[in-house]
Parts: sequence; structure tokens; C-alpha cells
Amino acid sequence: MMNELASARPSPIAGTWYSANPSQLRETVDAYIDQADPPDFPGQVIALVAPHAGYRYSGSVAGHAFKTVKGNVYDYVAVISPLHQYHPQPILTSAHRAYQTPLGELPLAKSKLAEIDAGLTARAGLGLTTVANDQEHSLEIELPFLQRALSGNFELIPIMVRDQTRETARILGRVLAETLKDENCLMVASSDLSHFFPQSKAEQLDDLVLQALVDFSPNRLFDLKKQGQGQACGLAPIAAVLWAARAQGATNVTLLKYDTSATASGDTSSVVGYGAAAITRVD
Repeated sequence: MMNELASARPSPIAGTWYSANPSQLRETVDAYIDQADPPDFPGQVIALVAPHAGYRYSGSVAGHAFKTVKGNVYDYVAVISPLHQYHPQPILTSAHRAYQTPLGELPLAKSKLAEIDAGLTARAGLGLTTVANDQEHSLEIELPFLQRALSGNFELIPIMVRDQTRETARILGRVLAETLKDENCLMVASSDLSHFFPQSKAEQLDDLVLQALVDFSPNRLFDLKKQGQGQACGLAPIAAVLWAARAQGATNVTLLKYDTSATASGDTSSVVGYGAAAITRVD
């Protein structure tokens, strides 16, 4: 059921995951974007895959994703993330009218969320569940990058996926494609990669996941997880965005940057993997 609160969602992570000081946050995000040197990629960016750790750890990798859309103008941005906390419902969005970051408010695209809710209900009988004052970091962490990289104003389509099954991801991807097919919209899949393996093992697991991503194979992502050969906490968001982007004519995925937390921490005994990718359509 879609309910709306008049308030903006306050940030639960400003001051910890990233700076709560607006000028410092602007400088930090701008530096990550400006210093990024992503490889060439074909066509127009339809969607991005970006990590969601604290900026100290994954900001440099995220900068490579958002560098590819710097200066672009979009009417909508859909950020698809996991939901790390337990919730009984499979797919959620914010009950608030906007997201608040130290860089300002981002209004929600209520009409598009209502269309997505209706599409999910028609196809799977599950709909979008609204939540107030959620603590989810993986969606919010992308927002300051969007606020600094993009030109003009846009409305936000925030979607948090708790049920990370293949079928739920496929249905969500189909509904996103139908809802956004004629819109000027960027999709962002928020995901980190392997968690807490030694560096060499993490690189092995992450390489398989990133290869499936580059090969535009959402099904293989789920196969790798089932076989214990790869993991991503936003696997369903990545898969849903791949399916949606393919339905919108995207044909290529370019890996922009890979790194692990060891670069920031110096600890190679237990790392988290981070990847950035651009999903593109050749018009």
C-alpha cells in the first residue's frame, strides 16, 4: 500500500558513512568524480552499477560510475538497492515525499512509483510497500554522487529489494522497463561484491560476478550465487536493472573500475569487493 508522509526522509548516515558538512561533502564527491578515469564505452548510458560502502572505502570506485554521466540531464533517476534489514515484504520504497542529504532534498517521483506499484501488483500481486525512516544506507549513499554529477533537477525513484530471488528480480526488471520505456531516466543498481574473504579469494569470486555482468547475463549471477562461486549484496538489483536495460535496447556492459577495501584499510585478510559498470545502448 502506498502511503505518503509530508516530511523528507532524514539521513541516518550523514556524519558516519559520508560527511555531514555540505561543503566538505561536495569537495569529497567532486574529487572522486574528477579523479576517475573510466575506460571508453559504446553508446548512451542507460544504467549504472555502483558500490555502496562508506566513501572512504568505495567512493573512488563509485566516482568512475558517475563520471560517465557527469553533466547529463534526467527527468528521473531510479536507484535500486538491497534492503539489509529484515522486512516481511519483498519490495519497498520510501513513505516520505523526498530524501534529505546534506546537499539538499531529492523529491520522490510519486506518479512513477504508483505505476511501478500497479505493475508489480498486476504481475505478481506483491506491489510496493512504503516504509518511513528506514535505516538503509545502500540507496542513500548514491544520492550525493547523483546530486553532484547530474545537471538540472530530477525526481527520485527509490526501490529497496528485500526478496532477492531470481523471479522477483525478473518481474521488477520487467515492470521498470514498462514504466520507464518512454522516459528520460537513469537507473542505478547499488551493490557491493564479496564480503570478508582474503584478497585473493575475493578477487576470484568477484571476477566471476563481474564477468557475468559484462556478459549481460543476469541469470548467471543467480547461478553463481547458488553454486557458491560469487556473491553480491545487491545481486537482485543488478539483475533487475540488467533485465530492464535490455528491454530498453541496451546491449553492452562495460566494467569501469574494480577495487577492494584493502586499498583504504591496508588489510588484505578480510576485504569487501567493489565494482562500477556502465550499461549502454547504441542508438
